[in-house]
Amino acid sequence: MAFDIHEPVISKQIYRSGTSIGANIAESKNAQSPADFINKLSIALKEANETEYWLKLLLFSDYVKETEYESLQNDLNVIIGTLVKVIKKVKDNEQL
Repeated sequence: MAFDIHEPVISKQIYRSGTSIGANIAESKNAQSPADFINKLSIALKEANETEYWLKLLLFSDYVKETEYESLQNDLNVIIGTLVKVIKKVKDNEQL
């Protein structure tokens, strides 16, 4: 595969969105309210969805092997699933 200037751009985007997931989760620990907590986790979820997009681009552009993609995607699915469950649980508890 010849060097393509787009791969570093995609990798940088994954780095940014991927680390933003953790940063927003870390910020949620000191949330000022349940709404703030939900907001921080919702931002983390958006960043996880963006990371998923960039990973797919790497796969479709043949920059990563399918086995590498599947491993990363499985990890991301766990993160996304966990965020969705926690957000839903907090929202349900707020409605009580």
